Amino acid sequence: MKAILKQMKAFDYVIIVVCLIISFLPNIVTANIYSNSNDEQTIVALIKINGQEVDRFVLGDETEDFEKTYYPDTGQYNIIQKQGDQIRIQEDNSPDQIGVRTGWISQPGQTAICLPHGFIIEIQGKVDEDPLILPL
Repeated sequence: MKAILKQMKAFDYVIIVVCLIISFLPNIVTANIYSNSNDEQTIVALIKINGQEVDRFVLGDETEDFEKTYYPDTGQYNIIQKQGDQIRIQEDNSPDQIGVRTGWISQPGQTAICLPHGFIIEIQGKVDEDPLILPL
């Protein structure tokens, strides 16, 4: 180990430090772009039954809170609850209750699914402008 350190010159250390900084630069730039884009994003909850979109709600503190019941098929029901910027399956009559146990969802990409009923709540974000296009 000492033999390797004796062979290195001062400029070698500078090159190593610069390479380390450059290796983290893409992460820093990407984090900065996406952190600035959150203010420009509208979050939408899509309600799907058997793959077909049946309803859509904008999630936010300025929208009104509600409960709504859906009937995917005869003898099946799903009650959803929206509160501020989050939504959940409050109650359903499926045997496993996975959708109910999922709880509140509010971030783009999250889903609550009641598989026996084919009922899905999916959160999507609509960005007003593309954050990956940098101005020149």
